[in-house]
Amino acid sequence: MSGGAKWGLVSTIKAPAAQVLAFAAHHLDLGAHRLFLYLDDENQAAFDALAAHPKCRPVLTDAAYWAKLGMKRRVKHQARQTENARHAYGRAAGQVAWLAHIDVDEFLTPLPGAAPLGQQLAALPSGCLSARIRPAEALAQPTAQPAPQPTAQPVTHFKMLHPDRATRDRYARALWPDYGAHLNGGFLSHVAGKLFYRTGVAGLRVQIHNIFVHDQMNPAEAPLQDALLLHCHAPSWQAFWQHFTYRHAKGSYRDELRPGQQDGLTLHQLFAYLLDSGGQPALQRFFTQVCTATPGLLQGLDQHGLLYSCQMDLAQKLRHHFPSAHHLAEMVQ
Repeated sequence: MSGGAKWGLVSTIKAPAAQVLAFAAHHLDLGAHRLFLYLDDENQAAFDALAAHPKCRPVLTDAAYWAKLGMKRRVKHQARQTENARHAYGRAAGQVAWLAHIDVDEFLTPLPGAAPLGQQLAALPSGCLSARIRPAEALAQPTAQPAPQPTAQPVTHFKMLHPDRATRDRYARALWPDYGAHLNGGFLSHVAGKLFYRTGVAGLRVQIHNIFVHDQMNPAEAPLQDALLLHCHAPSWQAFWQHFTYRHAKGSYRDELRPGQQDGLTLHQLFAYLLDSGGQPALQRFFTQVCTATPGLLQGLDQHGLLYSCQMDLAQKLRHHFPSAHHLAEMVQ
């Protein structure tokens, strides 16, 4: 098919309406055919705007929704994500050939010069059941930076992962000498990426980073070589600090997760040590060195082939795809 395979997304979202619509607009701009968006709070403004778009299928996950599923609302957000992904998978067959489960701070993108995502998916072998997209993690803008030209779109810089683990660990120690021994490629969040998976497969179950078909994990998986998952996990110090307590206790820095490198500290342990020894300023020094697009870090990443930079243009995309909510574009970071 000339336009490629039809694809869609499922996401469980608790975020301001502007962020929800920017996420949706970005993927509609890429050619998404269906967006199954499960709103994890009473976000009526986002629901109304999404429901008016022919390719969006928003759900308010209120008490009535969970009762219809025959269960109580799951306490852990990871469990709610899994249940919503399962629900969307049952709806997606016949509407899209491929579905991906990603978060509101993640943005799919083809690499420069690559085919659109639908064509990339259509080109996969017929026996392939899932395709993994590798992640890139956003860097924050330095606090002091030149003012952009009035018509210029800001550029967001992302750090990527070297595929060879030994090389990745060596680069991490070189790029972040104070902290690199405890980091997997300098990432604060997942390095596994996310999956596109075929719809209509009997026995397929979705987890956050993997699928199971009956008892097999990720059977017939292939890499989606010409695409990235741009993860805006901590786009600013303010955003990092705002989410820190939750993430340290229950999220991506929680205690039970493994260390980034063998013999290193876990992120939970590292952040606890920094807070105990130096308080918030010590944590901010970490963020400046590891998560901020300083000239030295950009140069080092570029030398190692680990820098990806692009203009996200989220506000413009929101205005285009959701004109009735154009006023929210001013709130998009």
